[in-house]
Amino acid sequence: MHRNIRSVDDVLRLMDSLFAPEADRWTADAASWWDGFYTDRSRPVPFFVAKPDENLASYIDRGLLTAGRALDLGCGPGRNSLYLASLGFQVDAVDLSPAAVAWAGERAREAGADIRFRCADAFALTEAELDEMGGPYDLIHDSGCFHHLPPHRRVSYLSLLDRALAPGGHLALTAFAAGDAGSGSELPDAEFYRASGLQGGLAYTPESLRWIFSDLTEVELRRMRDEPADSTYFGEPFLWTALFRRDA
Repeated sequence: MHRNIRSVDDVLRLMDSLFAPEADRWTADAASWWDGFYTDRSRPVPFFVAKPDENLASYIDRGLLTAGRALDLGCGPGRNSLYLASLGFQVDAVDLSPAAVAWAGERAREAGADIRFRCADAFALTEAELDEMGGPYDLIHDSGCFHHLPPHRRVSYLSLLDRALAPGGHLALTAFAAGDAGSGSELPDAEFYRASGLQGGLAYTPESLRWIFSDLTEVELRRMRDEPADSTYFGEPFLWTALFRRDA
């Protein structure tokens, strides 16, 4: 990075550098950190299971979402990508981690699913790259990516929505819920920079999510349902689930 700031991107990269790599999940070292996270597939990590989020299934069961073009942000091992593809969605899936993308690709091949996986920083994708991939999208799905972004990268997130979400399209979001001991940190934004880390992720209130995504129309915002181990869906109540729509 050049010494002098000349653009918004320069400011964002400078702010990225304020986070210690071992504490952050967004700097240039993020892919390596997540690769280590996904290496041991036998770890008892809740979202390693091959099950879709219960809220995503609920949106589709109730007709709030219909098959179309979908972008799965931070797809991890691909559990929600596979579910969407099985219902006729044309799915592009993006993750920073080569290990996660490789695992998701294996699952897709085993299921015979046609999903286009891409190992990349989704927020750096240009409009031309998104068009080439198949965007703009009728659905942008994010199960756990947003709450691992430092506060300044909400700007990048909203910019991606502007570029990639089609008019009339939906954002389906899952994020840590404030006020829950099993969730993320509730520090004020400024404190994350003083601590040089994200404290495991950011927890949000319904009001903060509504404010951040105020350019979209809220369809539903609720706690994720607690799904038992034998359920065909993934569900943990320390998460918010939200469905927003971009007006046509």
